Amino acid sequence: MTYLSLEPFIPSGKDLEKSKQLFQELGFEIAWDAGDTVGFRHGNCNFILQHYDNQSFAENLMIAVRVDDADSFWERLDASNLAKKFGIPPIGSPITQPYGKEVNVIDIAGVCWHFIEEIE
Repeated sequence: MTYLSLEPFIPSGKDLEKSKQLFQELGFEIAWDAGDTVGFRHGNCNFILQHYDNQSFAENLMIAVRVDDADSFWERLDASNLAKKFGIPPIGSPITQPYGKEVNVIDIAGVCWHFIEEIE
């Protein structure tokens, strides 16, 4: 058996349309849209946004996404003022962790996305 991909279902929170817009601002594109579920992709990263609102679940879910340049990624997000635009927590500057340099984004539902650049 060969695994071909891992594509988690991510809760949208109360506002599916606003969540779709946020993920597009983060650089993902819509691969398909079936109404209550939407496939997103960017390069080798795929996930399914599901119209599902469970705050406790969302706030305990974390997703790690590898990026090639955390500083440039953060600069683009900072210039976009996503926190104000989407009512999400402010996006802090990159921080260095033992596993890489990361930028954290809490999405509309409360999921914590870790965008991580590997460092040596």
